[in-house]
Amino acid sequence: MAIQLLVTDRNLVPSGDPLAGWTKLAVDLNFNQPASGSVTLPATSAVEQLLQPGGRLVVIRDGEIWCAGPFEEPQQFSWDLEADAGTGTVTAKFSDDLARVAGYLTYPEPSKTFATQTATANLKRQLTSVNAGAAIRTLVNENCGPGALAVRRIEHLVLGGATTAGSTISIGTRFEPLLDACRTAAATDGLGFRTRQVGNQIQFEVYQPQDLTDTVRFSKGLGNLRRVAFTMSAPTGTSELVQGGNDPADQPAEGQPANERAYVEVVSGHAADWYRVERLVEMTGTVAPAELTQAGTRELGDDNPQASLETLTVDTEDLKAGRDYWLGDKASVVLPTGLEVVDLVQTIRLEATPNEGELVTSVIGSSDRSTTTATVRTVRDLARRLGRLEAR
Repeated sequence: MAIQLLVTDRNLVPSGDPLAGWTKLAVDLNFNQPASGSVTLPATSAVEQLLQPGGRLVVIRDGEIWCAGPFEEPQQFSWDLEADAGTGTVTAKFSDDLARVAGYLTYPEPSKTFATQTATANLKRQLTSVNAGAAIRTLVNENCGPGALAVRRIEHLVLGGATTAGSTISIGTRFEPLLDACRTAAATDGLGFRTRQVGNQIQFEVYQPQDLTDTVRFSKGLGNLRRVAFTMSAPTGTSELVQGGNDPADQPAEGQPANERAYVEVVSGHAADWYRVERLVEMTGTVAPAELTQAGTRELGDDNPQASLETLTVDTEDLKAGRDYWLGDKASVVLPTGLEVVDLVQTIRLEATPNEGELVTSVIGSSDRSTTTATVRTVRDLARRLGRLEAR
């Protein structure tokens, strides 16, 4: 094991020597979501001077950057008279640089400051007939990348190579969380996006995950399957009834046509196996059929699982995360019963201690659905839908 932890400022300049004396490290890399990590160290004054707001942690594994991003909680101090003979411990929680991107909203007019946005209800940033990968890159570039207003740019963020990944789409967005807009554009083709520190740059990249079900396989017999839970569940939605157009409560200007509404139904194939479940999706602000269909497709991803798979795999010499597969790739899991299930790599987790070494595991299957309670999912879903209404 060769792991090095380096603190930098927001300009990627190292703030001192690599952190020494750490006792526990855990990093979760997540598909199309910011990473989540923590490291525990002795609470010395030298360490506490490095763990400051605005800093970043770079996790270097075997000479390559595994994760790099800002502190979210630079210091969680703990001291106990009975347990700690020294000065206590401090735990720093961090993410990757995708967390910086997640902090932005989509401006209807990205070239203007917030105070000078055109005072027209429902004005949106509209991208028409572009491939999904290009749409994601454009949204990030305009709102926090090199093409954004100077005050909104993330330091040293650049766009990775141009991509033609994804089908042709049209997307409109207005004061929506930037990553939500990116996920909408990515949903139809299952695209992935991420940030990586390369030298003195933070590269935002869009990529097409691979179908590796024939080569990336996990089972008890192969010795790379630690735990598995499989749940076959009824769908929470099979027919997404997407309602678009103008808000009926808004009165049209004199001489303008009456408010217009638009309706699109997006249906999954699971209704044939189960039964019809209707969900209303509010997309006020657009009447474009393609955009309404995209919104319904994204909702089906949350509402219509036929089965939930949660697995915990482990790296072996023959099959390693980061080398043989990556986030978003399709993999095969053979249950002890013999049933074979295919799902996406959602999380890759690195755990390490100086004494016990490192362990790399992966979660295959929608951990979001299989490990989160229905109440939490409902609250999150409600917040997202309310966010759409607030952004009108």
